[in-house]
Amino acid sequence: MPSFQDIKYAFFSLMSTIEPKDIIDIAVLAYIIYLLLKLIRETRAGQLMKGIILLIAAYLMSSLLELTVMEYMLGHALDIGLLAMLILFQPEIRRALEQFGQTKLGIKIIGIGTPSNDAKQKWNIAIEAICDSCVELSASCTGALIVIERQTKLGEQIESGTILNAMPSRQIFGNIFYPKTPLHDGAVIMREGTILAAACFLPKAQNDRLIDKSLGSRHRAAIGMSENSDAVIIVVSEETGQISIAINGVLTRDYTREKLKNVLEKEIFYEDPQASENHRKTLSSVFVRRKKK
Repeated sequence: MPSFQDIKYAFFSLMSTIEPKDIIDIAVLAYIIYLLLKLIRETRAGQLMKGIILLIAAYLMSSLLELTVMEYMLGHALDIGLLAMLILFQPEIRRALEQFGQTKLGIKIIGIGTPSNDAKQKWNIAIEAICDSCVELSASCTGALIVIERQTKLGEQIESGTILNAMPSRQIFGNIFYPKTPLHDGAVIMREGTILAAACFLPKAQNDRLIDKSLGSRHRAAIGMSENSDAVIIVVSEETGQISIAINGVLTRDYTREKLKNVLEKEIFYEDPQASENHRKTLSSVFVRRKKK
């Protein structure tokens, strides 16, 4: 058995061979693993990963105990494991690639996608109009669905609706979502501080059966859109008047005007993404993948 001095000598010998590029290599790999774990933490992929880990553990145990039949069967199961993972994790892999392409870290370092001063002025006006409209629609229990486009372009959804190219205002939103108007049934999509289209159809949520049964079609559409893009989706319930936001497949509820404005400013202007994430977790009153107790 090696002594403490031998271990100490081996450790320092190893450390002396490390170069700056090795540190960068390890840091990048650690960050990628962190992103993967963060991605699968709240999805069905998390449960599948547990099953794969148990399968690998069973294979190692059968090999250690020389259980020939079990080792043979588990070995062949692992041989086709890569193909099975690609099939089972297809939605999560697609989402991961999309998120790598729209990462806020790259946006902040390179500056790509950061709103210009003119865009910020337009968004400041738009945010005020959205907040005023949501409060008014909430008071009258008028249903509304507003999608704010960010890095992921929503051309497919825009084509399904009616192009408006209108400046946002409390009156415009009120007219669009008034129940007896032709455009009220569907979502409004906003781009660069402008109401680009109305009456747009949104994609269905990936795991619709896991969503809280008390949530209506607008909330489900908002969750589905947030799973398929980095958009910020605002929902006003026509049953309760409650204001909700869907981001990255997670729905948070019970927003006041002030809280809604704070979240929109953080998400649109990319101010401190980690603080924005913590803010959403703090405000969250329901997680859509669990039923209400």
